[in-house]
Amino acid sequence: MIRVRRCQCQLLSVVLFFSCFEAQLHAWQEGLRVQVADRAKLIAAVNEAEPGTRILIAPGEYRGGLTFDNLRGTKEKPIVLQAQDPRQLPKIVAGTSGIHLRGPAYIELRNLVLTGATGNGLNIDDGGNPHNPARNIIMHGLQVRDIGPKGNRDGIKLSGVDDFVIEDCQVERWGDGGSAIDMVGCHKGEIKDCRFRYRGDIFGSGVQIKGGSADITVSRCRFENAGGRAINIGGSTGHDYFRPANATYEAKNITVEDCTFIGSMSPIVFVGVDGATVRYNTIYRPKRWVMRILQESQGPKFVPCRNGVFSNNIIAFRSDEVRTIINIGDGTSPETFRFAKNHWYCINNPQRSNRLGLPTNETKGSYGKNPMFRNPDRGDFRLHDQSPVRDAGVRTEGNRE
Repeated sequence: MIRVRRCQCQLLSVVLFFSCFEAQLHAWQEGLRVQVADRAKLIAAVNEAEPGTRILIAPGEYRGGLTFDNLRGTKEKPIVLQAQDPRQLPKIVAGTSGIHLRGPAYIELRNLVLTGATGNGLNIDDGGNPHNPARNIIMHGLQVRDIGPKGNRDGIKLSGVDDFVIEDCQVERWGDGGSAIDMVGCHKGEIKDCRFRYRGDIFGSGVQIKGGSADITVSRCRFENAGGRAINIGGSTGHDYFRPANATYEAKNITVEDCTFIGSMSPIVFVGVDGATVRYNTIYRPKRWVMRILQESQGPKFVPCRNGVFSNNIIAFRSDEVRTIINIGDGTSPETFRFAKNHWYCINNPQRSNRLGLPTNETKGSYGKNPMFRNPDRGDFRLHDQSPVRDAGVRTEGNRE
């Protein structure tokens, strides 16, 4: 009996040893968790962070103007800054920029509020070294609001950032000459499941993709009067800011899909683009044009705005609001744009739905049939089961939004 008990004790010791070892291994794999509840401790925690550090920020307000250089995790062990309690988000308040990361890599920012900055809400860049871009950045669940409010002030500003994801974020009320998200020389990125809301009569834009940016997808986002140009694919960038420096375009290989656009002077704008696809979106009551094709960067190095695809979209407009369906500027190549399978509906005069003035003939377009949104006055653009639209607009389960 004594031997049996000794064996049981020894077995229990072995089990406890391996349980402790497994817990320690898991903790090592998870990285160090640091809880902070004031600005000084937040700054210290970030400055001391190593790959795998997870900084949990307690509810409350933290003065902005937080700048960090060369904050670098690894693929296996990113550095994470996140809310301690996702039900009570910490607020980064004021400062020129709420948070500014220079030269970061493998960083995650999760469930934070950035508000009241006089410059940009969140600023991430390559630290002035275009040969070493900021990279592998995840921004999830951020709320950015009341930035600027005047001039070229952005909710989220990215310069020289590659391999990034912005998801489930909300940006409201940025600078009236800036953008909710402004990208200069950014590559291989995703913006998805985000919401942008402001005024549609300002010079600023919702999402702007310029300065040699390429291979970026914007999907499942909602633009509610998100600036005069809800999405500016391309733009006008100073020669010294292009990444790469020899780029011949403002934007290339850009995809905008499954998004909802409400209002704005022009929801879709192609500016100095060399290839972009806008498909499966719902566009409701634009105020001046549905889209524009422009060339703002001038000089022999730049290709004319070209090779756009506009397909499988629902466009519901009023003839007493829209000046023309499309505005085409000088120095562009509108003959290279393709239009296919869009569903056009003039709300106040369906018979005018096919008077579009597109630069090339549309293939298999549909004109004048009410798409039958469920409740557009309340912002519900899902389609009734009886809708004549079969292959256009936001692709969602049951045409969900």
